Amino acid sequence: MTAYVIYQADVLDNDRYDQYRAEAAPAVAAHGGTYLVRGGEVDVLEGDPPRGRTVVVAFESMEAARRWYDSERYQHAKTLRDGAVEASAYIVAGVD
Repeated sequence: MTAYVIYQADVLDNDRYDQYRAEAAPAVAAHGGTYLVRGGEVDVLEGDPPRGRTVVVAFESMEAARRWYDSERYQHAKTLRDGAVEASAYIVAGVD
């Protein structure tokens, strides 16, 4: 079953975040992930707007998403954004 990594962040340091993005994208691709949302315009329908930047990545399963997140390659990329963002990230199972 498809799973989605949802990431929302307030970017505090654009230069460091750009370095992170350059390293994170190949890690996502190496684990079969596909970006569905990567920033972009937001039209709020109800409630408060999301944090500054929203990213949604599809993986073939919860396990695949977790393998990507735990991978050495992504963990290295993640160190590049330490202190550059305030973020939340989670994996959500898709509908079968």
